[in-house]
Amino acid sequence: MNDADRLARNRYFLMMGANLVGVAGAVLALLILGRARTTELTMLGVALMLASFWVMAAIPRMLARRWRTPPDA
Repeated sequence: MNDADRLARNRYFLMMGANLVGVAGAVLALLILGRARTTELTMLGVALMLASFWVMAAIPRMLARRWRTPPDA
């Protein structure tokens, strides 16, 4: 395995790790929402859920755009 393959593998793992963090946050938000007794806890669960969705949708895309191979021009 050469350096380019290792770099691609590590970048893939980083993007999938960002997705895993987003999923863990969403599961935590569902647990909070399921046990919420007050409005504050409900708002916390909703905010955490929205933040988790943003992490799952935006972070891997931003990383891929940052690491894109430049055109040969």
